[in-house]
Amino acid sequence: MKHLLKTTVAAALAFAFVGEAAATEWNVSVWGKRRAFTEHVEKLAELVSAKTDGEFTISVSYGGLSKNTENLDGISIGAFEMAQFCAGYHADKNRVVTVLELPFLGVENLEQERAVSKAIYSHPAAADEMAQWNAKLLMTSPMPQYNLVGTGDPRETLADFDGMRVRATGGLGRAFEAVGAVPTSVTATEAYQAMESGVVDTVAFAQHAHLSFGTINQADWWTANLNPGTVNCPVVVNIDAYESLSDEEREALDSSVEESLDHYLSNYAELLTRWDTVLEEKGVQKLEISSEVIEEFREAAAAPARDAWIESMESQGLPGQELYDLVVTTLAETKAAGN
Repeated sequence: MKHLLKTTVAAALAFAFVGEAAATEWNVSVWGKRRAFTEHVEKLAELVSAKTDGEFTISVSYGGLSKNTENLDGISIGAFEMAQFCAGYHADKNRVVTVLELPFLGVENLEQERAVSKAIYSHPAAADEMAQWNAKLLMTSPMPQYNLVGTGDPRETLADFDGMRVRATGGLGRAFEAVGAVPTSVTATEAYQAMESGVVDTVAFAQHAHLSFGTINQADWWTANLNPGTVNCPVVVNIDAYESLSDEEREALDSSVEESLDHYLSNYAELLTRWDTVLEEKGVQKLEISSEVIEEFREAAAAPARDAWIESMESQGLPGQELYDLVVTTLAETKAAGN
């Protein structure tokens, strides 16, 4: 009887150990704090856990695993299984995706941003480039057009931009540079300090980031309609980790992407409806830049940036013209469909 009891207990412990070992836990590296920008990652974790009865879980770490500028490096060495990064932090490592950061592309809303990002992410050149970092593009983090918050007198003309020190990365930085501004690419988490200390006069962010990183609290004014462009911030997974998932786990992950993005867009829409109230509460002046100034800005920045980007990509053996054309046609189709 004793022998039978021992055997039964041992078998139960072995079963429990196997069951525990079979569970899959992924770590995802993001930064800052939970906000509109990370809601799709949070939703993805929730959905994956529910679909697998808790056997596949995704733990979201806000800065505890890596610096935001080093997330792609962390993915490449398998330090964690999933990460979010922004293309402008290291444009040389994700050249294809930077087509989405060109100024004045004409994207008008988050649904359009989602569509053009999906098109570029699905292009073989994007997949091949990310594979060099052992990364697979999973989903985008759609953001509205960036606008400025600034201190001191409002900047309402191109002449006002001359010499302006602006926190702007990637294509946005080059756009402001084209009209005489001085861009700096400090990270999102450093932007408040840069503004507070006077290192920059203005910061270009989407609305959620001005709230999350506190730059709105330093601001005297906000450009409501400058809309020069945005940054592109993919969520990627480590290829080895992705391929090691069971069929059921992989299906749970893949099938949750679109629902997670739907949640993200719905959540962001709520933030945008509150934005004017936020400005009023914080005493921030809302600037409407004249259409003439915006057109001057577009003429100075859009075509030169586009042409330079295409030439640079083609010289590196990448299909720059094809990628740019894909953005244009996808955007046109999305608008024609009423989005």
